[in-house]
Amino acid sequence: MSRRLEGKSVLVTGAGSMGPGWGNGKAAAVLFAREGAKVLAVDLNKAAAEETAEIIRGEGGRVEVFAGNVTDEGSVKSMVAACVDAFGGIDVLHNNVGILKAGSPLDTTVEDWDRILNINTKAFFLPCKHALPQMLKRGAGSIINISSISGFRNLGAPYIAYNTSKGSVVSFTRNLAATYAAQGVRANSILPGIIDTPMARDATIQTSGKSEAEIDFDAVAKTRAARIPMKRTGTAWDIAQAALFLASDDSAYITGSEIYVDGGLNCTA
Repeated sequence: MSRRLEGKSVLVTGAGSMGPGWGNGKAAAVLFAREGAKVLAVDLNKAAAEETAEIIRGEGGRVEVFAGNVTDEGSVKSMVAACVDAFGGIDVLHNNVGILKAGSPLDTTVEDWDRILNINTKAFFLPCKHALPQMLKRGAGSIINISSISGFRNLGAPYIAYNTSKGSVVSFTRNLAATYAAQGVRANSILPGIIDTPMARDATIQTSGKSEAEIDFDAVAKTRAARIPMKRTGTAWDIAQAALFLASDDSAYITGSEIYVDGGLNCTA
């Protein structure tokens, strides 16, 4: 490893994984630590965050765990304070929390719409609102927000509320970047395409109408890969590598931008 984040303090939300395997936040937290960062692993599910932390500790990295709700302002304030107390500040904020539920405009309930939009937008707004003062004190910082290609392209699955929320992440991030660029704080979005994660597996179950045991996930992966110019689905590590670049000084002159990590899917009709 090149230790590109040596000595930096990184707060990762959604650092656990909702099931077996590697979620985007889990992979990012581990990669950041491998590159020398001190990581605060935040997740609503403390056990999931602890699982990530154990991997980091097992590799000799420095990590603390915080069980918090990123849609609750009091919890977010405590989360930020915990990072400052443990590491002296916040250099990088990596926002990774989001939920989804299948539904078209006709069959999405008002309750589902409100819940998804509330969680998927507050999960970026509140951590940014309360981490920003720490970055502004230092005159430097990098904010990385996970959006999705589905915020701008219909990929054929009915996720109207989720897709709307992910499109809004880019607008939020661009406004954030323009507002604080002169004060040394950068903000960028990552737009994953079709990525093999526990959340994607859950989405497959939702839209299939079948039980998990009835689904041939290998066949699903082959069908999805055939749509992608690179002919493979992505992994959480593909997203983590893009996040590492945006967290590091290698991207010092990049702000208000979007990185598509989708194997070229956004280029196709």
